[in-house]
Order: sequence, then C-alpha cells, then structure tokens
Amino acid sequence: MIFTANEWDPLKRIVVGDTTHANWPVHDPVFGQESQKTLWKETPVPSGPVPQWIIDETNEDLQVLADTLTQLGVEVIRPSTFNFQAHDGMYNYCPRDRLLVYGDNIIDTAMMYPCRDMELQCYHEIIQEAKTFVSMPRDRGIVLDAANILRLNDTLLMLESSSGNKEAHEWLIDTFVDTNIERCNFYAGVHIDSTVVALRDGLVMLNSSRVKPELVPKVFEKWEKIWIDDVVAQSFHEYPYASKWIAMNMLSIDPHTVIVDKHQTDIIQTLERRNFTVIPLELRHSRTLGGGFHCVTLDLLRQA
Repeated sequence: MIFTANEWDPLKRIVVGDTTHANWPVHDPVFGQESQKTLWKETPVPSGPVPQWIIDETNEDLQVLADTLTQLGVEVIRPSTFNFQAHDGMYNYCPRDRLLVYGDNIIDTAMMYPCRDMELQCYHEIIQEAKTFVSMPRDRGIVLDAANILRLNDTLLMLESSSGNKEAHEWLIDTFVDTNIERCNFYAGVHIDSTVVALRDGLVMLNSSRVKPELVPKVFEKWEKIWIDDVVAQSFHEYPYASKWIAMNMLSIDPHTVIVDKHQTDIIQTLERRNFTVIPLELRHSRTLGGGFHCVTLDLLRQA
C-alpha cells in the first residue's frame, strides 16, 4: 500500500537504499558541470566507480538501518539491483531523490542529472502499487529532484534551487490543484532536507546558516522552531559531495521518535529535551555519497 501525506505520521512501510555498483557519472552533461558549481576546490569532483570499500561499508550501515526499522515494526523494501557502473549511472543510495510519494500518488520527477532517470527501473514493483503514477515532462525545462519537497499534509513545501526550478513549481500547482504548493529559496545548494526538518505537526527544525527569520516559509508561521547553529562535521573520502549540514538529515518514525546521526550530540540532547526518543545510528559515508537518513529512505506508508 502507498499513502503518505507528511514527514512524521507513524511509519509502516519504507524503501531503504543500496549502494551496490555505485558510480560517479562520467558523461552526464549536468553532473559534468559540478566542478564549476562546487565551492570545494581542494580535490577534483570524482568520476567513475565508487571505491568498493566505500560501497561495502555503506551497505553495512544501510543494513543496520533496515534492521533497526524492521525491529520497530516497519516493513522495509530494497530497490532492485542495477549495474550503474556499466551504464554510467549513479546509484540507488538516495531513493528520496528519485520519486515523490504524496498521498497515493507517485511522481517520476525530472531530475537535475539526466542519468538518474535509469534508477526508475529499480522501483517497478512499488510504482505499480500507486493509484496514480505521473511522469514530469522532460521537454518543458522542468527540473525537480523529489528531495526538494517536504510534505506537510495540505501543503507541499518546495525549495527552489539548482535541483528544483520555477517551472517545476508551476507544474506541481497544475497537478495538485487542491494542495498549497509553497516555494522557498534559501541558498544555492540542492535539496531541502538538510535545511528544514519537519519533526511533527507544529514543530520544525531550521538550519540557521541558511534560513533567516524573515525567510521562514509561511506554512511554519505558527510552528515552534528549533534553530540549529552548527553540527559536528563528518569526514569524507577525497571529495565532499554533501556539506557538513547533511548531519541535520534525519528520519522520523512517528511524532515522538526520530533516527539521528549518532555524532550530533547537541541535536540529540535538544530533541530529548522535547521528549523525543532518539535512535542514534551512523552512515559513515554520508558526506562522500551525499545522503543522510532522510535521503537514503523513501517512506511509502504512514498512518495517521
């Protein structure tokens, strides 16, 4: 079954990613521009197969995450394996990027990197369960990674960035006619989930280095706000595909339980003071591969 309207209702069913055959694209024209956009100049943007030891350690961490979710009573699904190295693709590490699940709908998003379209074939069985499956047009200038979106019941909050443009916002308005589609613009990066974390209805965590009080989205006007000023920066191998703020990327199990990077002791204590049960886990290569606990999962069923 597929149905999820927000980021915090009790989690029943979820996809956990996989890094088998992970690869940095060589010929993707948009990924090829990464070296021009990145603020990191000390080492080159990677290309070609991800080192096998990183793949192995990451799959170990993802299995711990999957086992933890299973122990919590959540049904876990893994994407089908695909040889991204042989086809100059990317990976199945971040299913959150690939598909937008909202209500009982699945949206095949027009992703920033064209090569990531090939990931779609790894989710055929899931797609067949959706009441409605819609592919965003690829010929109208629309760009949207699904991780640019936060689901907030009757509102979708979309980050306008290099991975989500105004044309995508307009398409969402036309597609979800009964939903408020709010667009925000905080910084020149990509996805929203290391900047804004909707913990439960009425409580949001905000990255204060990117979100200023005057830029807080209207949907959060009456919500309690937790401002995060800094995080514990994690190490990376050669090139940081994600910034240190990937440490804010977390997964809500229900309105009172959340999986958080185990190194973020200040964030953990902040959440515990608000009576959250915090489950500390680790993704050793979250910065190298560009994904925390929200990124590497895709919730399919949350029950109010």
